[in-house]
Amino acid sequence: MVFQLPWKSSGDNVKPAEESTLSLASASGSPDLRREVEQHAVEESTRRSDPISFLYSLESTIPHAELLTTPYVAVAFITGIAAGACGVFIWNRWLRRIRTAEWVTPDIITRRRWVKGIVTSVGDADNFRLYHTPGIGWRWFRRVPSSAKDLKDQTIHIRIAGVDAPECGHFGRPAQPHAEESLSWLKNRLEGRSVYCQLVRKDQYGRVVAVPVVPRRFLPSFLGKRWASPLALEMLRAGTVTTYEQAGAEYGPWSREAFLRVEAKARAARRGMWKSGGGGETPAEYKRRHASTPPSSE
Repeated sequence: MVFQLPWKSSGDNVKPAEESTLSLASASGSPDLRREVEQHAVEESTRRSDPISFLYSLESTIPHAELLTTPYVAVAFITGIAAGACGVFIWNRWLRRIRTAEWVTPDIITRRRWVKGIVTSVGDADNFRLYHTPGIGWRWFRRVPSSAKDLKDQTIHIRIAGVDAPECGHFGRPAQPHAEESLSWLKNRLEGRSVYCQLVRKDQYGRVVAVPVVPRRFLPSFLGKRWASPLALEMLRAGTVTTYEQAGAEYGPWSREAFLRVEAKARAARRGMWKSGGGGETPAEYKRRHASTPPSSE
């Protein structure tokens, strides 16, 4: 059985005169006739590449196609394409979840984009893991995983900008004094909490250096970032960290001098690691001392 289209195909629209002209041009080899045929082919190709002209061309192939060629349909057609492109842009820029630090593109870093998420764990006293939660409905309609298996390759490793915490014991190396107290303070402050992070750059360990702020309780989400508390300054006031002053240090909207002033006040008040008066080895000095020492295998 041969399937018949309910309308004429584009090939059926070629008039006998046009067919004979094409054949004559090919057979006779007349330059003028060949040039006219080629010009007609170019015009036909241009017409088909234009979406509006394409709609009008349907009049010759589809019965009642004039319904498709009204200005309203043309506007709706173009509006639909624009809305789809706009939706894709919004999804990619604000609603798509950033799973890991590898998903943080150079464009995100250049724009110093703010992201919101839930802190799932704290490693050392100056870094943590963030589960990115874009959009709305989290903890109500959308669940944040809680098991280590479900969180694998689903969190961004954040390094807090502008501060340096006492080093915990790693690879057989002893921990610095007050390292456990600083780690405990950060765990109590962050784990399970929502935070906003301004992504600044990536460090040599693949972590994302960021400026985190903690929203104040009982405030609506849209006010969270504006009325949030800067985490780095909180840590300096509590005496759990020192000011990071190495190459590439970032302090967000504040200056290095502002960080040092807050640290000096914590020293004077003998808070946290300064309760004995200070004067011990700083985290930067500790790392320099152990940089040339191979880690113990024990």
